[in-house]
This record gives sequence, structure tokens and C-alpha cells, in this order.
Amino acid sequence: MSPTIIGIIGIVIMILLFLTRMPVAFVMASVGFVGFSVMITHNAGLVLLSRNVYEVFGSYDLTTIPLFILMGQLGFNSGISKRLYDVGYKFLGSTRGGLAMATVSACTAFGAVCGSSPATAATMATVGLPEMKRYNYDDELATGSVASGGGIGMIMPPSVVLIIYGILTEQSIGQLFVAGIFPALLITVLFIITIYIRCRINPEQGPCGEKFTWAQKFKALIGLSETLAVFTLVIGGIFIGLFTPTEAAAIGAFGILVIAMLRRQITWAGFVKSLRETLRTSCMVMMLIAGAVIFGKFLAVTRIPFEIAGWVSELQMAPFLVMAVVIMIYFIGGCFMDALAFVTLTVPIFFPVVMELGYDPIWFGIIIVMVTEMGVITPPVGINVYVVYGVAKNVLDQEIPLEKIFKGIFPFLLAVIVGVIILIIFPKIILFLPQLMY
Repeated sequence: MSPTIIGIIGIVIMILLFLTRMPVAFVMASVGFVGFSVMITHNAGLVLLSRNVYEVFGSYDLTTIPLFILMGQLGFNSGISKRLYDVGYKFLGSTRGGLAMATVSACTAFGAVCGSSPATAATMATVGLPEMKRYNYDDELATGSVASGGGIGMIMPPSVVLIIYGILTEQSIGQLFVAGIFPALLITVLFIITIYIRCRINPEQGPCGEKFTWAQKFKALIGLSETLAVFTLVIGGIFIGLFTPTEAAAIGAFGILVIAMLRRQITWAGFVKSLRETLRTSCMVMMLIAGAVIFGKFLAVTRIPFEIAGWVSELQMAPFLVMAVVIMIYFIGGCFMDALAFVTLTVPIFFPVVMELGYDPIWFGIIIVMVTEMGVITPPVGINVYVVYGVAKNVLDQEIPLEKIFKGIFPFLLAVIVGVIILIIFPKIILFLPQLMY
């Protein structure tokens, strides 16, 4: 039996195991181990399994992940999210749809200290939904803006998905971080425009909130200064080469902790909760990486990625048509699988293909993260929708139907599609900062 056939059988078995709802990390690791053992030897498979798991959990570079997750957890448990929302609320709340615009803006800002899409959605749903309910916002607009805005956390640095992509493809995490800034801001602006258009068409969806004086606005802005300082230090330090992404993550986590302690806004229980959630999430991410690495080694010995790359290079098709197919695969796959799991699974397959076509690896990383971002708000998985659904039941004491939330995200989904098209047509929006950085 040829290596390619064995590889295809392995992929089919893996998909079937996914349907049993087994954890993605364990499925990838198991299929990779068995396939590698069949291709080489059983002892080689055992060495691969033990060595790769040890190398992933013992990797210095991967300490970036738990440190940035800790930074986000400390930010959440110390009330930073409330201050971010307060700034957006006071600047935008008095306009039609202003509270929804403030929520989206706060999601972008919180993504700068969090890096997780579901965590951003959960945090902003807790803060924003009660306020929008108080001003009689339409449930579709309120929940749709929170669920969709949470997806920006996947693009805005420090993004966990970008870290994983950088590790799997051996690209600079610093370049990926700065490359994500302009696309995240672009999506934020497109979301705000979407809210404005919706409220112009149907003003009852987002009534005006209360007005604030400029003194009150600037006072709220001062409360944001520490968060801006930490974000500037973390991203600016990486940008100018002052420290590595791992060092930046440590500085960011320590900075948020110091701010929380000086403001006396974090309790011992909140600190312990932050550590516990960081440990739980980090182990999940690390296992995904380990599983993806093991499965990637199996794919490498089957030579499937290189066969696909060679086949694509021989096609009489324009590179942009091939890229369109790859993007469509990421969009469809993101609808059925967790974005992080799907990226770790597919990058070893499609990255050689994209490199064969001559596309920039940094540009490709941002594009696939943006495309899979759509998956966190689209059925049937739509993890952010389920997060908002659960939070809404707790903070509003009412159940908002899932159908209504999915209907609410549709205009924002169109906005993301427009954003992806803009970034494909104008790749310099992504590459400007990385090229300036190096």
C-alpha cells in the first residue's frame, strides 16, 4: 500500500473519530501515532509520541501561550473589561446603536489583553447585554454585536491562534502580531458601519442612550490609560525588538497584575481563579499543538502535503483561484470545528501549497484567522453564539432563542466577508507594519 493511500485512510479515520465527539487533540495524536507506526516502525511511533509531547510542553517559545492567557484572565477578573466598556459607552452611547458600537469597540480593546474569542464574547456579554437591555435594544442587535465583536479577539494581538500558526509554520510571532492590528481595526470599523446602517434603517433596534459631557468622557479615558500603557509596552516592545514575544507576554501579565493590585480591584479568589482558568485553557491549547505536531509528522512521511502542493503547481489555474478554494475550505471547516483546532489540523496540509503559489506566509496567516473567525459565529458550531446564549440567561434572567442570535450575527458576517475581500485586494494593509518592522 502506497504512503499516500495510508495517509488518506488516516485522514478518513480521523474525521470519523471527530464525529464521535472525541477530543480533537487526542484524535490527532492517536491517528498520527498509529499512522507513523504503520509507516515506519512501532518503536519509532513511540519515540515520536513521547518526544513530541515532551518538546511541546517543555518548549520555551510556547510559554508565550499561558502567559498571554494569564494576562487576559487577570484583565477579566480585575475589572478592566468594565472600564473599557465604560469608555466606549460614554463616547458612543448617545448615538443610535451607540451601545452596540461601544460593545464592539470594547471587544477590540479587550482582545488586546485577552487573545481569546470566546473569552472576549463572554466578558463583553456580561458587561454590555444588561446595559443594552436597559435602553431597550433589540435582542438581535445586542446579542449579534457581542458575539461578532468577540471574534475580533482572534485577530487582535496577542491572538492565541496567531501564536499557534506562527509555531506550526516557523514564522515570526512578532510579525504576525503587528500584522493583525490593522485588520482588527478594519473589522471594528466595518462592524460600527454595519450597526449604523441597521439603526438608520430601523431606529428602534438601537435607541439613543444618555449623553455625557466632555469632562466625563475624558475622565473615563483616563481610566483606560493603564491598559493602553500595557498594550503599547507589549506590542511596541516586540515591534522595536526590545524583547521577544515570550518576554512581552511575561511583562504584560505582570503589568496587568500590578495595575489590578494598585487599584485594589482583584481579590485573592479572583487571582486563584485566573490561575486555574489559565492552567485549564493552556493545557487544552498545548494538547492541541502536541496532537497537531504528531499528526503533521505522520502527514509528512505520507508526503500528502507535498503531493498536493505539486499537483496544485501543475494545474492550469490562476493562483488566486486556488487560494479562493483554500479560503472556502477554511470557511466551511470553521463552521463545523473550533477555529483553533481547525487551524492546527489544516496548516500542515495547506501551508506548503500556499508557499508553492508564492503567497506571503504572514498574509496567509492573517487571512485564515479572519476566515475562521467567521466560524465562531456561524452555525452549527458558532461557539461565540452559544457563549452569548449562556451568559444572557445568567445576566438577563431570560432566554434569548439561538435562532434570534444567529439571525443577529448575519449582517456582521457580511461585514467580515467584505473585510476579507478588502485584505485580499489590498494585501499591504496586512503587510505594511511587518515590513516596516523588518
